[in-house]
Amino acid sequence: MNRPTKVAKSPLPFAPQRQENGSAHMNQIRVLIVDDHTTVLAGLTAIIGMQPDMVVVAEAANGIEALGLWQRHRPDITLLDLRMPKMDGVSALNEIRQRDQSARVIVLTTYDADLDILRAIKAGAKGYLLKDARREELLDCIRKVNSGETRIPQGIMQKLVTGISSEPMTDREAEVLQLLAVGRSNKEIGTNLSISEFTVKGHLRSIFSKLNVLSRTEAIAAASRRGLVQF
Repeated sequence: MNRPTKVAKSPLPFAPQRQENGSAHMNQIRVLIVDDHTTVLAGLTAIIGMQPDMVVVAEAANGIEALGLWQRHRPDITLLDLRMPKMDGVSALNEIRQRDQSARVIVLTTYDADLDILRAIKAGAKGYLLKDARREELLDCIRKVNSGETRIPQGIMQKLVTGISSEPMTDREAEVLQLLAVGRSNKEIGTNLSISEFTVKGHLRSIFSKLNVLSRTEAIAAASRRGLVQF
């Protein structure tokens, strides 16, 4: 019987009981959980471990560990966080998919920014759920993705469609937007990028138009929601 490689103490008053008969696991969905928060790992392990048709085969705290454990266990489903140390979720997902294009990975994250969703879907995620999703929604997603379906909640799909339909930023506009987000003035942006203030203003007009906003504050807020800037 395969057991989790690293098991954190469960926050529940009891740990899920696993059957000792290895043959009992033949038809179970084998799950690898990847998250850098031990409480999340423990909670997910408890929830999944109580399902008669599922078993947690391993846990990882970052993308590097995830790759090694995925290679070792070849799970049916990988639950993958996006933002982790050493290697982020999208990079780990890309690496896993390079090894096996049929790998079934569900992104489970606190982030629903347009860019995060788009990167995960492009990398080959078969499901995308937020960590505040109901337990039943998570378990249903695991079962449906294991059966070959793609499960993206309607609200997240709408954000993705909206993001794709928007005109993308140029590389220069992205640089201007990032400096704007960290509080740089037009003069400071120009100095940093070796362009004139007039050119900076031109880029800002284009950025405002693409984000459908009227001010710097609105631009920063909209860019943050879409995952276009880092603070």
